[in-house]
Amino acid sequence: MEPNVVVIGTIFIDCKGFAGQSYNPYGRNLGSIKFVHGGVGRNVAENLAFLDLPTFFVSTVDNAALGNEVVNRLKNANVKLDYLTFTRENGMGIWLAVLDRSGNLLGSISQMPDLELLERLILEKGREIVEAASHIVLEIDLNERISRMVIDIAQKFKKPVYGIPGNLDVILNNRDLLCHTDCFICNDIEAGQLIGTDLTGMNVEKIQEVLIEYVEKAGIPSMVITLGERGSVYYDSRTQDQGYQPAIPTLVVDSSGAGDAFFSGTVMGLIRNLPLGRAVYYGTKVASWTIQNEENTCTRKLEEEVLA
Repeated sequence: MEPNVVVIGTIFIDCKGFAGQSYNPYGRNLGSIKFVHGGVGRNVAENLAFLDLPTFFVSTVDNAALGNEVVNRLKNANVKLDYLTFTRENGMGIWLAVLDRSGNLLGSISQMPDLELLERLILEKGREIVEAASHIVLEIDLNERISRMVIDIAQKFKKPVYGIPGNLDVILNNRDLLCHTDCFICNDIEAGQLIGTDLTGMNVEKIQEVLIEYVEKAGIPSMVITLGERGSVYYDSRTQDQGYQPAIPTLVVDSSGAGDAFFSGTVMGLIRNLPLGRAVYYGTKVASWTIQNEENTCTRKLEEEVLA
């Protein structure tokens, strides 16, 4: 059966400021400012479509000039928008980010879209959406009601769910949701909050031990922790596939979107029935491509190269 992926998540417009010289948080900084299409769900949907997976995107968008730009770009990437809902305002979020001259993120502020419209859409058409999909990608902490509705329907139809965090607030208060995902992927800061242990100064071998212990204790099927330039660690409790994947040395232009790209490449591998370790390698490769440009997504539609 041909994969038919549904991505449920948000659209953001990202306002990115790139410092021209060393960034001074207390002074004026000359540089460049760009507006880029973003949002965890939108980024992942576009990535998966570029990786030649038939992808539906379920979200809300403003019926205005910026919203129309987002829609046209997604259409050009062959993302299916049958369940994209238009609204007059607050259908999209805004992400304000400051990056240094090397493209590393220094700080950010997010303004979330109004999630009531998306919640109503899932309430009315969630069964139809999930039943038609082979795999579900869920921005898992939009709000508790959306996450529980999607996961409950997915369980009824036996559809695998791949979870990616947005702000982690919902997950920290509803950790049981992770037990119903086929794979959960997050960074070391987020994992530290979940596990209750600071992982930032910990060596990779110890993080691997902590991950295995947490996954087994929490009853999570599989989990991946990204470690930035140090790479990532992973563990599948069903197959005991575990290990470390180093990062690919890359010239960084803009690091934002790297996590979404890593998630997309990894999920692509899992959807193609690859073992977790091999899927994580593809995630690393797609993330490497993404941080080499100022976009939030991987714009290289080269399935053959990804799978090489």
